[in-house]
Amino acid sequence: MTARLLSGQEIAAQIRSEALPEIQAFTARSGRPPGLGILLVGNNAASEVYVRNKVKAGSETGLWVDLQRLPATVSLDEVLRAVDRLNRSDRHDGILVQSPLPEALGKRATQRVFDAIDPDKDVDGFHPINVGRLVQGRAALKPCTPSGVIEMLDRSGIQIGGRHAVVIGRSEIVGKPMSLLLLQRDATVTICHSKTPDLPATAARGDILIAAIGRPGFVTRPFVKPGAAVVDVGTTPVADRAIVERLFGPSSPRLEAFDRRGSIVVGDVHPEVASVAGALTPVPGGVGPLTIAMLLRNTLVAATTRIPA
Repeated sequence: MTARLLSGQEIAAQIRSEALPEIQAFTARSGRPPGLGILLVGNNAASEVYVRNKVKAGSETGLWVDLQRLPATVSLDEVLRAVDRLNRSDRHDGILVQSPLPEALGKRATQRVFDAIDPDKDVDGFHPINVGRLVQGRAALKPCTPSGVIEMLDRSGIQIGGRHAVVIGRSEIVGKPMSLLLLQRDATVTICHSKTPDLPATAARGDILIAAIGRPGFVTRPFVKPGAAVVDVGTTPVADRAIVERLFGPSSPRLEAFDRRGSIVVGDVHPEVASVAGALTPVPGGVGPLTIAMLLRNTLVAATTRIPA
């Protein structure tokens, strides 16, 4: 068996294409495009790449994307004031604060900043009010990566209702909201984490397996039920050539890419899983593009909620 690859790039392009007429209609009706404010604090290399992709995709889809930068030396109060300005702005329909924030801001800085965002502009879906709405099944702004995974499963013809879904990871950003969205689609959901006994055996009971733990190549063949749909949410930069060679082999194109760039992004799922899974998302090109597409959709939802037709 060789797994069918699920192209996040193709599905993301479909979502963006479907949103384009609504964005154009909003722009014609309101005299301006939907506005997305992105706040980038510091100079994290991975964040720079993620933000660049978000700005490019948003602009190409017809949004006004306003990237605001603050130095790594900024205080938490200054970050909160920047969020408040975006909250009060009539031009910004959605607000995204790129994480991680600099460690110097303190351990609870990220939560304080997310809590400060207007829930109606919270296009990441992280505000406690939006999390509560998600728990009750009535959220308009849902976390982008989990909702992108649902879109991928639906558009790839993978049944969710009545199936057993296993989520490896319990983060507030992916694991927990992913589990809620699957449950709301009538899946039986098991959440696994570092304390789960016999993790491979538990994971291997899933018809759908979502890996979201940030450990390169952690999910191997014993974790996967034959024929299961495996969604790899992991995106870990790896700068150790030995790890890349161990995962992909000495003659792999991924190793060649590593030698050219000095690092590559690796998922949580080991390449050997392709021989047992029924469907599998690649890294890169799987969940990542869908996360951005759902961010753009959330911005449109926030805009049309603020200024309805």
